[in-house]
Amino acid sequence: MQDFVFDNKTKIIFGKDKEHVVGEESVVYGKKLLLHYGGGSIKESGLYDKVVDSLKEQGVDVHELGGVMPNPRVSLVREGVNLCKENNIDFILAVGGGSVIDSAKAIAAGAKYDGDVWDFFTGKAAVEDCLPLGVVLTIPAAGSESSAGTVVTNEDGWYKRAFGHIKLRPQFAILNPVLTYTLPAYQTAAGVTDMMAHILERYFTNEKHVELTDRLCEATLRTIINNAHTVIEEPENYDARAEIMWSGTIAHNDLLNTGRIGDWGSHDIEHELSGIYDITHGAGLAIIFPAWMKYVYKHDINLFAQFANRVWDVEIDLNNLEATALAGIEKTEQFFRSIGMPVTLKDAEIGDEHFEEMAKKATENGPRGNFVKLYQDDVYQIYQLAK
Repeated sequence: MQDFVFDNKTKIIFGKDKEHVVGEESVVYGKKLLLHYGGGSIKESGLYDKVVDSLKEQGVDVHELGGVMPNPRVSLVREGVNLCKENNIDFILAVGGGSVIDSAKAIAAGAKYDGDVWDFFTGKAAVEDCLPLGVVLTIPAAGSESSAGTVVTNEDGWYKRAFGHIKLRPQFAILNPVLTYTLPAYQTAAGVTDMMAHILERYFTNEKHVELTDRLCEATLRTIINNAHTVIEEPENYDARAEIMWSGTIAHNDLLNTGRIGDWGSHDIEHELSGIYDITHGAGLAIIFPAWMKYVYKHDINLFAQFANRVWDVEIDLNNLEATALAGIEKTEQFFRSIGMPVTLKDAEIGDEHFEEMAKKATENGPRGNFVKLYQDDVYQIYQLAK
């Protein structure tokens, strides 16, 4: 087990109607607030009015920036940075899912930086300070509500890149499962896949003697799997929605990777896919992760057999661990398909015309992944397996 420091400051406020406390939680950080959100769904649902009313009851001066798209764009981030600087914003409130939160985090960093915010994503600058931010979560998926990372797409070249810093963790996150009742089934399923991928990136590690976090990863995966079909078939099942929502947070708040070194190759490979094709991130991961598994499983057949057994109840064949490992990969792929996710690029109507470009872009700063180091040709072969 690796040495580690676990530091997650995000205050989780979980339960029905908790969005009503957003004003009193936000005003602690100042009177000038940027309200950041996506399209019109929060207005149609009435959530927008609840949030604004709560803020105004506390005397908060609200500035707004909507329009966040899935795979959020750096152009809108730059607009938000300028808005914060021009209006001396004290605090950012993100109301939405991972894309809104990631965009808000980038704005929070850029608002305290004299250069271009994209510098953080290319490694030209490091965060020294940022505006505090809070979250009202509407889509359980990305786990960004208590993570230290952000992912943004640059329209110039369609680069989708990430960076992280502990100061980017939100001060608080309000999680009301009721707010997820109206999510379309496809978006719910993509969220399930996204949170599972966050756990799998941590689970497949070369670190030994990490039994506790192995078990925590496996338990969280099984909880998601056990509730996924219920939330799709019974969208207003509060208990199932609550299990999924909390699992999504746990999947990415860094508890599950304490003492271990995660992989993250699949995320980097998928970022090229959604950067060019604008595919939903969870759907892209449903395609890439099984292909990655098929490419690397021989690196540690024992771990893949353990995964098959503990997560999917595949009986371990001591005489043929490879068969056990492959059965676990097949179960993973079958599950993604069962909840309506694409599991091949063909399913997503994506061809092979950009394979070489994506493989080159993914590895232009060096190999991807930690479980197995993946170079340009490796990434290309994974795209081939995903066809």
